[in-house]
Order: sequence, then structure tokens, then C-alpha cells
Amino acid sequence: MFDDDLNSLSESIKKIFADQGLHFADEIKWTPTPFAGQWGMGTNACFQAAAAEARSGKKVNVPARAAELAQSVANGLGAPPGFSRVAADKAYVNVYFDTPSYARRVVNAAIGEGANFGRGWPKSERVMVEYAQPNTHHSFHIGHARNAVLGESLARLVEFAGFPTVRASYPGDIGLGVITVMWAYDKFYKGQEPQGVHERGQWMLKVYAEATAMLEKKENESPEEAARREGYETERREMYRKWDAGHSEVRELWRVTRQWSLDELDEILRMLGVKIDVFFFESEVDEPSKAIVNELIARGIAADERPTGGPVIVKIDEELGLKKEKYRTAVILRSDGTTLYLTKDLALAKQKFEQYHVDRSVYVVDVRQSLHFQQAFKILELWGFPQAAKCHHLAYGFVTLPEGTMSSRRGTVVLFKDVADEAYRRVQSVIAEKNPTLSPEQRDDVSRKVGLGALTYALLSVDNNRDIVFEWDAALNFDGRAAPYIQNAHVRANSIIRKAGGIPESASFDYSLDAAEIALIDLISRFPDTVQQAALEYKPLHLATYVYDLAKAFHSFYHVADVIQAETAQIREARLRLVAAAKQTLGNALRLLAIEAPEVM
Repeated sequence: MFDDDLNSLSESIKKIFADQGLHFADEIKWTPTPFAGQWGMGTNACFQAAAAEARSGKKVNVPARAAELAQSVANGLGAPPGFSRVAADKAYVNVYFDTPSYARRVVNAAIGEGANFGRGWPKSERVMVEYAQPNTHHSFHIGHARNAVLGESLARLVEFAGFPTVRASYPGDIGLGVITVMWAYDKFYKGQEPQGVHERGQWMLKVYAEATAMLEKKENESPEEAARREGYETERREMYRKWDAGHSEVRELWRVTRQWSLDELDEILRMLGVKIDVFFFESEVDEPSKAIVNELIARGIAADERPTGGPVIVKIDEELGLKKEKYRTAVILRSDGTTLYLTKDLALAKQKFEQYHVDRSVYVVDVRQSLHFQQAFKILELWGFPQAAKCHHLAYGFVTLPEGTMSSRRGTVVLFKDVADEAYRRVQSVIAEKNPTLSPEQRDDVSRKVGLGALTYALLSVDNNRDIVFEWDAALNFDGRAAPYIQNAHVRANSIIRKAGGIPESASFDYSLDAAEIALIDLISRFPDTVQQAALEYKPLHLATYVYDLAKAFHSFYHVADVIQAETAQIREARLRLVAAAKQTLGNALRLLAIEAPEVM
């Protein structure tokens, strides 16, 4: 909202530098200064210019030269339009706004731009975010939900920040785990089909856990038990061989059971507000990835050790000329000619770059795959793709139970649908107690929005690199640092506006602002920069922290500043517009976190 003013100042500063023989080509960056009676912005461009002089060979005392330049710039700028004063502070140049004008412009921007408040200028780089990709033939659990909401929030952020954005999903629809379910189903449950989208998915998870237990070697097993287990394993491997050979009955069984998983995935993504633009499937990139291995061998990037019984490998450190081990040696094709996850990821990346013209590719995958993606990105670099430098693995920690790690193999997972249903029931109970006048339709709508919001925020408000111990009371806490607290700020703002009969078309902030008003205006003004920071750093946590701080500032304002009963008409009008600006900003921020903002609670 102040970009034009600051860009004009930046050009003036560069001209002052040029007049002194300095050719400053870098972008001049401005950051907010702490409020001290006035809002302001500061830049350390003078320090950068002095440092550049020193690097050019001149004998320069950088701090002293920077302070000299800062004073020269302050004198040269004088009193530029839109600002009340300019001041040099050592190496910094600070510009200050007229306080009533600043407050009015911030509030007007939030209200006037509405749902677009905080949106960044269009950018040229196309970003693909890959997420929401559980393996098929399982059921969607709370760990998958962390992946989905993290990816969806990031996709919304980068798109809102101005990047053309493609949402992609890469479900693992083949592999030994998938075959395990198919084998057990065919052998023990053939012809059975539970009714209901979620019921089918959850049933397949049960089948998988049972099959894994049957196939796992046990201590002190009898010869009969060992023979039975080995027979099961032979059957399972034979089914995998048949699938690979394109056996019609096995492929049909795979197609039907895979669709059960995809139906559940579609329903859960709909609940979470996730809309994927393109689905890639692991089964579709197997053959193309084998061709890529041949290309890498032909180009001397990969070494083929199959003639001596070994695999196809890429000695990444050696190819990069590294003296110390960092990326190690990667296997990209087994000795029997079968592919690995890495092989398929190379094929998928090639498709992303060439078919979808992706400049930045973000992979939302758990932290266990960190080395895998480091190797993939470096092989892409060796292969000659410039986009490799802007591939990013957004790793996240595990979601565990208080008693230990979740395991699909053991069947000890917290299913997402169970969590969502429990959240809905708990919110229903709270509403019945606190706001019994809501209609059944309103209660249903609010329970859904607040329940899913509480779950989503619980997964986003923890640094993605940290593990989460999932507990009901923590995830569904309705006080403090939680989505219901933030959503309630939006509801209170809406209630004030409704009671006031709407908001005035304009207002003056030319009065002594309360500290709570200053804090609220300050946070609203920081929303656009927070969006850019969160998008560029691939960090939804920044926005999750911001929106909590904004809600906390609004609640503080709500408790100390009269709005409808303000002492003067001028203050009433200003505070009403401030409430509207806060409501809009809260709503925009929640939307970027894939959390809905209810009008009532």
C-alpha cells in the first residue's frame, strides 16, 4: 500500500548516489521501524553502498562512510510527498509517515482491496506444489492431514503472493504395500466390499495390518507357521510379478481397489478445501523412468554396473567434484532392472519442467526423505536442468501418539475422519452451551468450520521441522493459541459491524490513538509483507503466527476501546472502519491457511 511512495524514494536515493559517483544497482529494501510516536520505514542502502566502495578497492571506513552517505541522503530527500520527515540514524535512512494519514491509508487499503488485500504483484516464475499424496490401499490418517494442510496453505500463499501456481499430487499407487492389500483381499475377503467411501478406506487399512502380521516372521514360530508364512510370501510376490506383467485379472483388482482409495481421498480433500490441479501416479512413470536411466548412462552421468551384477548408480559427490562425502552414491536402477523412488522422481521432475513449464518445484514430503531429495535435485542439476536450483523439499516432522509413533503396519493410526468427526461433536457441545439460539443449520455450519479449523491450525502452528504429539485436548483447545480463538475475533468484529448498522465510507484518524489501536493498525499494515515472507521462505508458520498475533491484538482492542459508544462521532467512525479492516485481514489470513472464517459462533 506504500509501494509507490517507497519506490519513488528509492529512485531518489539512487540519483543521490549517482551524483556522488556511486552506481548502486541493487534493489533498495525497506523494513518497518518500531513505532515511536510515528510509523516509519528504514533502509540500510547506504551501508551497502559504502561496502561496495570498499570492495571496489577504495580505502573506505565503511561505518563512517555509510553514516556520511545516510546524512547526505536525508538532506537530499528533504520532505518528500507522503512523508512527514526523513532522518539519518548512523548507517540507516528512516522515513516517517504522518500518523493520521498512515492509519487512514492502512485501514482504507484493507477495506478497499477486500479479499485482495495483501495480494502480491504478478510474478513470472511458475511454482508447482506437490502434496496430498498418500499411498493408495490405505486410509487417510492425521499424518496425511499434516501433509495436505501444509501443502494447501503453501499453495494458497505462493499464489496470493503473485506466483502462477500449480497444485499437484503424486500418490503411490503401486509397490509391495499395495500388493500386500490386494493379495490379502483376494485370498481372504474376495467379493466383499464395505459400503461407504470412508468405510472402504478404513477397511483396507485393517486388511493391510492383518496381512502384515501374517507375513512377519515371529519369534519361536513353529515349522508349520514358518511354512505358511513363506507360502503367503511366495503368493504375494507372484501377484506383484503378475501385476508387472500386465495380468488382466490382477490389473482389474488393482484398478478397483485403487479407486476405493482415490474416492476416499477425493472426499477428504473436499472437506479440507483442497483442489488438486494435476494428479501424477507412480504407476505411470515407471517405464519413462527406465528411459531416463539409459539417457543418464549415455551422457556419462550414471555408471552401469549391471554387467558385473551391480545396479546403475550416480556417484554424485564425484560428479560434482566434492572432496568430502555429502550426497553419496545414489542407486537409480536395481541390478534386476527395476526402478526405485528416485528413478521415478527424476522422470516426474522432467515432466514437470517440460510439460508444465515449472520454474520452482516444492515437494511436501516427510523429513525421512531429506537425503532422497538432495540426491534427486543434484542429479537434476548434473542432468542440466536449471530449475534444479529452485527445487525445494518442504520436510515436516512426524505426527505421533502420546504412547508412541503411529504405524499403518500395526494399525495404530489416528484416522483423519475420526478426528474430524470428534472435532465436530466437541464444537457442537460448546455451541449448545454458549450460544443455544443458533439454528440447527447454523450450528452445523459453525461446528464444521470451527472443528476443521481447530484441526488445521493445530497442524500449521508448529514448525514444519518439529514432530507433533497429537492429543485431542491440545488439537481442539478453544482458548489461546488455537483457531477458535482466531475465528472468534472475526466473529466479534462482524458482530460490532452488524450492531452498528454497517461501516462509514470514510473516517479521520486525527485524534490521540489508543495503544491498542496503534498495535492493531501496525499488525494490519504488516500483512502484505508477511504473505511475501511466508511464500518466499515456504513457511506457512509465519502466517499462522501472524494471524494469532492479529487476533490477540483485536481482542485487546475489543476489551479496551469503545467502538459503538465511542466518545465522539469521529472516533466512532474511525474505530468502526478499523474493526472492518481487522475483520477483512483476519478473514484473508485464515483463508490462506485453509481455515474458514465464520460470521457467528
